Amino acid sequence: MFQGETAITIDDKGRLAVPTVYRDAVARECENRLVITYNPFESGSLYLYPQAVWERLRDQVNALPKAKAVNRSMQLKLVGAAAFVELDGNGRISIPASHRAAVGIEKKAVLLGMGDKFELWSEQAHHAQIRQTISDEDLSAELLDLQL
Repeated sequence: MFQGETAITIDDKGRLAVPTVYRDAVARECENRLVITYNPFESGSLYLYPQAVWERLRDQVNALPKAKAVNRSMQLKLVGAAAFVELDGNGRISIPASHRAAVGIEKKAVLLGMGDKFELWSEQAHHAQIRQTISDEDLSAELLDLQL
């Protein structure tokens, strides 16, 4: 279970150091491998999945009927753009240049632990998301049941 927010610096080679709090879990649970792909729901971020979680999701997405444009778009953004990344000896992963450019990640980023995956956000997109508030009109029945 990944949780928490960490400010990240991307080096000149496009690498980021996975926070030490997550390294043992990534090594143990993921064999030092993650799968990186686009977030199909919000611009400015990437998803980082443990391989086992990724494989289940990949199979579900690939099973969607290709006759619907929204399904093909999901397949393109998730499966078509997926790349394996491995932690090096210093606990760093390389983020593909195409992925960084597509979501606007430059030097500063934010890594969020989101349960079964990570989200890597450009600093600007993350700040914009955090500044948005949830209004009464946004509240679903599920949200109303939460005991915050």
